[in-house]
Amino acid sequence: MNANRQRRAIVISAVGAVGLTLAGCSGGGGGGGSDIEGDFAGEELTVVAAWSGAEQENFEAVLDEFEAQTGATVRYTSFGDNGPTYIQGQLEGGDPPSVAVIGQPALMQELATNGDIVPLSDEALDVVTENYSQDWIDLATVDGETYGVWFKAANKSTVWYNADLYDEAGATVPEDWDDFLEQLQVITDAGYAGISIGADVGWPLTDWFENAYLRVAGPEKYDQLTNHEIPWTDPSVAETLEVLASLWGSDLVQPGGDQRDFPTSVTEVFGAEPNAATVFEGDFVAGNITADGNSVVGENALFYDFPAINGSAPSVVGGGDVAVAFSDDPAVDALMQFLASPEAAEIWVPNGGLTSPNQGVDPSLYPDDVSRQIAEALTSAETFRFDMSDLTPSAFGGTQGQGFWQEMIRFYQNPTDIQGTMEALEAAAASAYAG
Repeated sequence: MNANRQRRAIVISAVGAVGLTLAGCSGGGGGGGSDIEGDFAGEELTVVAAWSGAEQENFEAVLDEFEAQTGATVRYTSFGDNGPTYIQGQLEGGDPPSVAVIGQPALMQELATNGDIVPLSDEALDVVTENYSQDWIDLATVDGETYGVWFKAANKSTVWYNADLYDEAGATVPEDWDDFLEQLQVITDAGYAGISIGADVGWPLTDWFENAYLRVAGPEKYDQLTNHEIPWTDPSVAETLEVLASLWGSDLVQPGGDQRDFPTSVTEVFGAEPNAATVFEGDFVAGNITADGNSVVGENALFYDFPAINGSAPSVVGGGDVAVAFSDDPAVDALMQFLASPEAAEIWVPNGGLTSPNQGVDPSLYPDDVSRQIAEALTSAETFRFDMSDLTPSAFGGTQGQGFWQEMIRFYQNPTDIQGTMEALEAAAASAYAG
């Protein structure tokens, strides 16, 4: 968005009472209804998102509650994996949705820059400010204006372990990175691989780097590296690669990782005949474990947070889905306020499959201890940063066989080549950001 573009007028006369009511109910996890009745009877809103199947059913239940409280009709469409293409087509056809829920901050920024979406009203921003940490608000802000409501989140800072093997070996949940290596050694001494890694493609390895880098360098440098404001030859990158090399260059890692896909790395830990005791990746590992069918999440399949490095504060790298509005219509604004309230997330949370970044959500509503632990780690983290590779140009951060993905595979294969890895990463980044 042009920094000087005047903020579109927010019509609040019809929605003022709604905004006050929603804001009033937003702070208490498990709080009562918002008491909106019939304010927008006869109005039809359209909402689009990637969710289908069970996720769609759960989100439609959220929208049903908004309908019940406002009298509005909300029509939902799933765009599957084609969000940017679908939204662009709707814009070109002159029929954008009322609200879209998207998973790419870069797409939100592009829509805001082009003037396709509108900033949050003051009332909606009040609800967001009451319920979200500043990191999440900053992620939804473009040129000083906040555009989005983060409805769903992913915690990509989880280390999953087979509790049966840990108990057998006498290993414990580590306190920090050094202890992490020590506990993996205990596992290795018991005859299992300490950790399994699937690195036939680069994205699991970029997640390793991002988590380690956030803890080594801190959030400000994380942002600078993400934006290529500092080079990939910066000393903080070298220090992070040295930390990763302390693991990847050791005998604690199951051999053959560069020929192993990610799902197999999970099966190596939680399959019928496990060969390794630990695997790192996001909260979606729980789905892989369940699909494999040989271990039970919350029983012998547990996780701990990515270890602190050099005394780093609790931090989470993750992803999420953000709601943005294409209209400043009062009914659309009311829906954005509703999505920002704990009440909306609390409709879906008990059914599973939703981790909410909303700090007002009652954690007791999560359906099991593991999903509750994942959510609490996310909302209590002192620092949250979005997955770096998702924020960089796709030529660098999201393309198989090149850039960040490929150079991390090369480093995994040869973790002694720190200087060469940094130089290759910098060359790839410079080319991608220039293009």
